[in-house]
Amino acid sequence: MAPEINLPGPVSLIDNTKGQLVVNPEALKILSAITQPVVVVAIVGLYRTGKSYLMNKLAGKKNGFSLGSTVRSHTKGIWMWCVPHPKKPEHTLVLLDTEGLGDIEKGDNENDSWIFALAVLLSSTFVYNSMGTINQQAMDQLHYVTELTHRIRSKSSPDENENEDSADFVSFFPDFVWTLRDFSLDLEADGQPITADEYLTYSLKLKQGTSEKDKNFNLPRLCIRKFFPKKKCFVFDRPVHRKKLAQLEKLHDEELDPEFVQQVADFCSYIFSNSKTKTLSGGIKVNGPRLESLVLTYIDAISSGDLPCMENAILALAQIENSVAVQKAIAHYDQQMGQKVQLPTETLQELLDMHRVSEREATEVFMKNSFKDVDHLFQKKLAVQLVKKRDDFCKQNQEASSDRCSALLQDIFSPLEEEVKMGIYSKPGGYRLFIQKLQDLKKKYHEEPRKGIQAEEILQTYLKSKESVTDAILQTDKILTKKEKEIEVEHAKAESAQASAKMVEEMQIKYQQMMEEKEKSYQEHVKQLTEKIERERAQLLEEQERTLTSKLQEQARLLKERCQGESTQLQNEIQKLQKTLEKKTKRYMSHKLKI
Repeated sequence: MAPEINLPGPVSLIDNTKGQLVVNPEALKILSAITQPVVVVAIVGLYRTGKSYLMNKLAGKKNGFSLGSTVRSHTKGIWMWCVPHPKKPEHTLVLLDTEGLGDIEKGDNENDSWIFALAVLLSSTFVYNSMGTINQQAMDQLHYVTELTHRIRSKSSPDENENEDSADFVSFFPDFVWTLRDFSLDLEADGQPITADEYLTYSLKLKQGTSEKDKNFNLPRLCIRKFFPKKKCFVFDRPVHRKKLAQLEKLHDEELDPEFVQQVADFCSYIFSNSKTKTLSGGIKVNGPRLESLVLTYIDAISSGDLPCMENAILALAQIENSVAVQKAIAHYDQQMGQKVQLPTETLQELLDMHRVSEREATEVFMKNSFKDVDHLFQKKLAVQLVKKRDDFCKQNQEASSDRCSALLQDIFSPLEEEVKMGIYSKPGGYRLFIQKLQDLKKKYHEEPRKGIQAEEILQTYLKSKESVTDAILQTDKILTKKEKEIEVEHAKAESAQASAKMVEEMQIKYQQMMEEKEKSYQEHVKQLTEKIERERAQLLEEQERTLTSKLQEQARLLKERCQGESTQLQNEIQKLQKTLEKKTKRYMSHKLKI
């Protein structure tokens, strides 16, 4: 992360003004300058539960995010703090502190639901912060998680079965961390000590039953288990006496409960070591500009009354990045050709070979920087631009060759033209002298290097323009007989025809080279595209396998719990039967004794 992006404090990312969520342009500028991959940690929870304190600790500061000291919520909207990642070099840690949920001053929870959904969509680790224990009240307060299927879509055209669509959430939802503040219980079950994670797993167990009460009990638990692939729990003792909580950010660690200090340290260490880089479907690592695009896409959707859609967000991001990828590829091509090409080239093939190498490298640059290129539209745009670049170079090469050859002809043949004007060859035997001088000058022209592909054509055009001069010298030469003059004319015609045939042959060769170049270019694009499709297919299969594994694991857990529940119920029935049998046996024995 560049030093100038190391923010001394948080800035507002999304303002909540009169119930409207608006993106802060200054925050977007900050994100646009972060080229490193980002690890995004968002925290949500009821207001006045100490969210900001934990985020300040993750930032390595005592203060920054506003803690507040009254019953009123201080944080409005979503605030962002970008700091260098303490354990991942070349990564940026983006901390998102959200507006407290359930603020009575807001009157309704519409904004709360959107804040909750945005925190889920933007983060790679989602921290839910609450007070006390995980009881039914805590679960009821987490009703926002049950609304996610009504707030978020994974696909632009979801299946009719909404559950099927919501099951896809696991492929892009963040890791889930539940932080329990002022936790006062002993972590144990059935008299045995348990970990905080085991406590969370125990608290997320479902009830066996189909009543409305059972459904309400199970729904938030089922959503957490189903949506979030990885879950973690931390418990925190009360840091200080209640009266000192208002000065929490000013207190030193020595003034706080040692257990609390250690618990905060463990929490920070876990986040630093285990929070993943924000990654989109297809293994796309998110950096600052990509996070900026996600923020804009989601807020635009919410503002327009639509549902934020992960697939649409990725496609919108792809449009931006693929356009940039095309620009980068063209810039690379221009740079390489500028370094390699010196016009005019001796042959067309020489130029085409340099073009092909630069084109291949440019396409590789595009492939590296592009993703989700639907129907390969951007690759086709690149191909069209590269063809135009090639044709422009061919045109420039032709013009450079023509200019070079014309200048050479002027330099080499101008003395001969002066001699003609002076009448040096207008005498008996002058024609043979003129032809000999002409041949010598043609030889000198041919020996000149780097004339380019127009060398013969420009020469023949020049010679053709001087045919009348040559014929006049021939006709005035009185030494030559009529027959000799006719032979010379025929010889000149044959030479001209031979030169024309040579030019036609050269043009056919150039055409063939251009056709071969187009085919090679096409095959190269197909090859590179095929390789990229294979890589993306492998990534997709790996992603689908992870998602399927997560779903199967959750189904296995549910089945295991159901079996355990049924087993427990069966054992209870057996115990009841045994007790009934014992009672009947005692009654029978008592009756028998009386008899």
